[in-house]
Amino acid sequence: MNNTPEISTVQRGTLILGIESSCDETAVALYGDDGLAGHALHSQVALHADYGGVVPELASRDHIRKITPLIETVCDSARRAEITGIAYTRGPGLVGALLVGSAVASGLGMSLGVPVLGVHHMEGHLLSPLLEDAAPAFPYTALLVSGGHTLLVAVEGVGAYRVLGKSIDDAVGEAFDKAAKMLGLGYPGGPALAALAEQGDPGAYDFPRPMTKRPGLDFSFSGLKTAVMLAIKACDGTPQVHADIAASFQQAVIDTLVIKCRRAMRDSATGRLVVAGGVGANQALRDRLGAAGTTDGFALYYPRQAFCTDNAAMIALAGWLRRGDFMPGIAAAQATARWSLETLVPPRPTKPVS
Repeated sequence: MNNTPEISTVQRGTLILGIESSCDETAVALYGDDGLAGHALHSQVALHADYGGVVPELASRDHIRKITPLIETVCDSARRAEITGIAYTRGPGLVGALLVGSAVASGLGMSLGVPVLGVHHMEGHLLSPLLEDAAPAFPYTALLVSGGHTLLVAVEGVGAYRVLGKSIDDAVGEAFDKAAKMLGLGYPGGPALAALAEQGDPGAYDFPRPMTKRPGLDFSFSGLKTAVMLAIKACDGTPQVHADIAASFQQAVIDTLVIKCRRAMRDSATGRLVVAGGVGANQALRDRLGAAGTTDGFALYYPRQAFCTDNAAMIALAGWLRRGDFMPGIAAAQATARWSLETLVPPRPTKPVS
């Protein structure tokens, strides 16, 4: 006798459970036809702080500890509404961390008799402003800035992405963290450096604005990071000088991002710029892009602060938007550490229910 529950496709009355475990945040959310029904997140910042960065093995073990309680919390908060599909982050990310989320999603899907779908982490970020009431219409241009990625992307629709520019070395968030570490600010470095920069003079050091004097939309931040290292070695190490270095570094990064965004928007007819990813929460960057948008005539869209960094609300949303891609049957757990956005395709149309 076959006791495996029957697994059907996701159609009308959809409620997607989203699971995110690509790096150092464990997150769970529910998104359905009526919008976001609940979300919860556990951050591993304290766990990794003593090591100055994410330790993959520790991250995986902590995901194992936290993921089931978070699922229970979110489902309880939504009054245990009936889940019709499970979306999890398949990649890119740390392969061990990804495997935790994918294995839990696969097992839970089999036990509940619902289909499971692995989604792209970066697609989640690109679509995250759609969680807000003032959501952008397609098409739009997106700046995705995080610890692992710096991308300018033309977004024609769900699954229709064209990378316009990317970092050829360090991601912008990685550059923030490394500069912060050189300044002795600890982990996570980005917010700490931004706070220190508020006390400094952004014009004290003339750091380079890499690749802004050549055509194109690619980025490079390794040379800027080296310039910061040399400035720190040459300075007297006083708190004010460190604040000046932080402010000048942040100014150089923001100038670079703004120059590239304005260039991208001049080449685009959308008039809409989405900014997503953890660095998108930086207030100085938001202020400068806001001023550029006013001058150049383009509108800016952001996810709320809680959804700039890694979260499951964007994964559940991506699953809901791809509800036509859910296939019946038991899904094998999948983890794809490296996964190009441009390999994605638009979702299958949702089948009507008779």
